[in-house]
Amino acid sequence: MAHKKNRSPQRGRGSATADKQAERYELTLYVTGATARSLRAIANIKAICEEYLKGHYQLEVVDIYRRPELLHRDQIVAVPTLVRKLPRPVRLLVGDLSRAEQVLSGLDIVAGPS
Repeated sequence: MAHKKNRSPQRGRGSATADKQAERYELTLYVTGATARSLRAIANIKAICEEYLKGHYQLEVVDIYRRPELLHRDQIVAVPTLVRKLPRPVRLLVGDLSRAEQVLSGLDIVAGPS
């Protein structure tokens, strides 16, 4: 008899599926200087990462005024933009990242009920 692996999400605030918690997330957030929208995006993604990916993520914040050459590399057309490089596939999320549920969905993280 074949053994089937259980992949149901864990329950509880801040929990993701067991497989997602073990994965390493490589994220790059593109912002425009120290504008209110940029600062809000930085604070929002840091809070989400600390709550849902603690110890399993690397976040690079890129100010496009200081490093404009990186815009082409990741094909950035609007800011703020969050690029999830790992795990694959690459995903881009545009905006101030204030809607946690949409960010979690975009990052392919399943959150349990609060």
